[in-house]
Amino acid sequence: MSKTCIIYGSSTGTCQSIAEKIAEKLGVDSADVFDVANIEAGTPDAYDSLLLGTSTWGAGELQDDWYDGLETLKGANLAGKTIAIFGCGDSESYSDTFCSAMAEIHEGLKDSGAKFVGAVSTDGYTYDDSAAVVDGKFIGLALDDVNEDDKTDERIDAWVADIKGSL
Repeated sequence: MSKTCIIYGSSTGTCQSIAEKIAEKLGVDSADVFDVANIEAGTPDAYDSLLLGTSTWGAGELQDDWYDGLETLKGANLAGKTIAIFGCGDSESYSDTFCSAMAEIHEGLKDSGAKFVGAVSTDGYTYDDSAAVVDGKFIGLALDDVNEDDKTDERIDAWVADIKGSL
């Protein structure tokens, strides 16, 4: 596996906890796990792969720190890097925007020259709509640790197994 970092935005601690679980399962050192509020344009330079995680707020919006963080990453040289996205959402209370914030990250970085990996089938998910679904798949790992916490570890394990060969 190439040098990988995980960058997350978390307001309640859930996305941070998910980022730490993913890091553990991939063997990513805790020094390579960053709160998006603390990154600089040069942060990605030392890495070949970036895993980007956000929670979804309101009507499908990014976690607050990601607005500046996304602008920072847009200013970084991401050409040739591999990106995988994961997101946290609430499929019951916000069923019509479930994990939609992942789409904002993807949209912001899709022309960066990076390769995106880690799309996940929507099978087994219960929600009404998501901007993060393209061609019947989530553009990354969608998690509902509020209502479906019993599925979180299994979904992380399957996603990590899927992306590990691309990192």
